[in-house]
Amino acid sequence: MAVSYIEIEQTSVSLSVKASSRVNPKRFIRNAHPPPLFLQLRGIPTRAERAGRERLQAAAAMENEFQDGKEEVIQAWYMDDSEEDQRLPHHREPKEFIPLAKLSELGVVSWNLNADDWEKDENLKKIREARGYSYVDICDVCPEKLPNYEAKLKNFFEEHLHTDEEIRYCLEGSGYFDVRDQNEQWIRIAVKKGGMIVLPAGMYHRFTLDSDNYIKAMRLFVGEPIWTPYNRPHDHLPARKEYVDKIINRGGNQTVEAR
Repeated sequence: MAVSYIEIEQTSVSLSVKASSRVNPKRFIRNAHPPPLFLQLRGIPTRAERAGRERLQAAAAMENEFQDGKEEVIQAWYMDDSEEDQRLPHHREPKEFIPLAKLSELGVVSWNLNADDWEKDENLKKIREARGYSYVDICDVCPEKLPNYEAKLKNFFEEHLHTDEEIRYCLEGSGYFDVRDQNEQWIRIAVKKGGMIVLPAGMYHRFTLDSDNYIKAMRLFVGEPIWTPYNRPHDHLPARKEYVDKIINRGGNQTVEAR
């Protein structure tokens, strides 16, 4: 005598029930996929949640890749308070260089890649896949190629934040990214050809060229790009609050007030 079992099949819009006269109950129990609501009630992560966690883990693991020789293309130091040309190095006296590990503590991620072969670079491909950087474009910033060059460079140098990561890969030339540490001190990050840098969402920063007045940079983004800058103060934005909670307040520092 054949025994019938009920097998539940999950679809994107509904649950359907069908009878089967030849279903192995042990196989059914092992392969059944309970609906998301059932999993949530039981505190079990759904397949989508597991996939999301795996993507985050892959992105985090990628942060430690492609570090060899990074100090040759990325350096950082504390800035002086001089009002001289923003394109000058602005070292303190004596100079105070910062280990790149300090940038990691601030949420800044960076790599050293082969800018001479970026179109075929497997390392760049791995970073993009792991971190979801689906959008790419390339821009030249220099007096000859950027309309209203002086005005735009001044705008870049306004302290601001974005609600998404700012990702830049230097293909030619060089430039400075300035960020603040937990005590509001300016750190200047010098990026040369081959250096790729990620500034986290919610981090106040600014950008300028150096005295060579040229950078060719790849801009990357997750999904459709949103370049909107929010000039300081914009401490009420969720991205800023999250950055402060995760980075600034980590280790007992107090929340920074807008200046």
